[in-house]
Amino acid sequence: MNPLATFNTLIASPAWPTLQLGLHGLFFLALLYLLKRLFDLRLVAAPAALPKSKSPLGAPLVLVILGLAFGAVLAYQASWQLMGMMRPNFIDFMQTYDRRQFNPAHRIQRGRIADWHGQVLAYSREAAGRVQRVYPYGAAFAHVVGYQDATFGATGLEGSANAYLNGSTPVDLRAWRDLGQQVLIQREPRGQDLVLTLDATLQRQAFAVLEGRAGAVVMLRPGDGAVRVLASAPAFDPNQIEASLFQPDDPQARLLNRALQGRYPPGSTFKLVVAAAALAAGATGPVQCDAEGYTTSARYPLIRDHDYYAARRRGTVWTGHGHLTLGRALAESCNVFFAKTGVQLGHRRFAQALQDFLFDQRIALHSSAYGSLMMLTGEAPRMTASDRYGLAQASIGQGRMLMTPAHLALITGAIANDGLAVRPRLVKKDQPEVLARMMPASDARRLQPMMRRVVTEGTARSINASGLAIAGKTGTAQNSDGPPHSWFVGYAPADRYDPKRTLAIAVLVEQGGYGSSVAAPLARDLLLQAQQLGLLP
Repeated sequence: MNPLATFNTLIASPAWPTLQLGLHGLFFLALLYLLKRLFDLRLVAAPAALPKSKSPLGAPLVLVILGLAFGAVLAYQASWQLMGMMRPNFIDFMQTYDRRQFNPAHRIQRGRIADWHGQVLAYSREAAGRVQRVYPYGAAFAHVVGYQDATFGATGLEGSANAYLNGSTPVDLRAWRDLGQQVLIQREPRGQDLVLTLDATLQRQAFAVLEGRAGAVVMLRPGDGAVRVLASAPAFDPNQIEASLFQPDDPQARLLNRALQGRYPPGSTFKLVVAAAALAAGATGPVQCDAEGYTTSARYPLIRDHDYYAARRRGTVWTGHGHLTLGRALAESCNVFFAKTGVQLGHRRFAQALQDFLFDQRIALHSSAYGSLMMLTGEAPRMTASDRYGLAQASIGQGRMLMTPAHLALITGAIANDGLAVRPRLVKKDQPEVLARMMPASDARRLQPMMRRVVTEGTARSINASGLAIAGKTGTAQNSDGPPHSWFVGYAPADRYDPKRTLAIAVLVEQGGYGSSVAAPLARDLLLQAQQLGLLP
């Protein structure tokens, strides 16, 4: 016989409240009896020669003091059991580690999580005497909404907003009134609803286009940081959390939030950062870009352009780009131009650009006193002042340069927002916050038409849509483990900026091939879908 199961059956029975009251009474009577026995023994043991106290308050006073102490213990116990909802750490501990059925923490009706339209992404329902968390869209929101599980804890917004969802942080007088009623009439506690900036329709479409492929999509509003899409694939079903999901050898890395924590070589998308540094330094060309390529020393292989290898595959000879200015080099994604320009800028300016664009940082998308949902930014290689070839490689987004999709979306949005980066936010009630000025407004306004040119006549011209002006940058990042990663970053509309109706996007497809043929069309389709939904003009 399982003692815990028997005890849980007893707790769940209708007779438990009466039995509980009787047990408290018996405990109190037993305590009084023991105290009386101790008092009687003290009287018997007292020396007969000593005069007895004539105070009539001796025994009753002791009993009163002990009774008050007993009441204080009960009050303290009640404060944890009935008012435990006021103590988020205690609730989190009880939900995670206390598996008993009578545990009140398991009966908390956590608040719903909804997108900005009110479409419910997570809610609670009672089943078999316990409250179960339900995620109607399964894996599509698994990384950003997260999960809340009695065995495996909480992740995503379920973790960072745990206290709010549990109702442990009343925000107004009405919430305090409801909390008091829950305590007084022992009503099942209910948490507070959390409204996000996400758009459920766009999020589901982004996840669908990634189905069967590893990658990520981030779409945000540059003016106020509102995140509309934060998709990562492959994912998992938060309705069915199993121990196998946490095995370190999971080949799909389903728990990895690729949008926020996945760091990849950015390829040519990093040329936006170098372009900003070049504008600041006045290094806009023209630069001679020969077909043979460029290297800083005969000891190192030549850095060449895609056109060179394409011509060789066709059995023809490519004559090179010749002299290019910055705008044309960005449109053609010329590796030779940016490798030479990076070396010309030098290590000091390169390091300053990384600092301006917030490399090597952790940025909170939502924070509370009990946790945060963080995004990582890029990671740059450490280079000595003499490492010119490493600088050339880094300037085209290769070598050991790594970035996250969220960081590239933030940078792209900052360019659209005249150089001002606003903290990405997922919770609607969170106020916009300026993170940094990544580049002067004047330089951003010069870079914006260059990004538009990438789509109208450059490497992304195949996605030039007649009904929506898109600006962007393709990226094809070499990958030592297989085919290259496919990137596209951009924003729309590029012909008229509106802080409330402009969206920046970053799309990554792991081992997807060329950015122009894989990631860019996905980004275009999602931006057109956003336009149909009224998120873009």
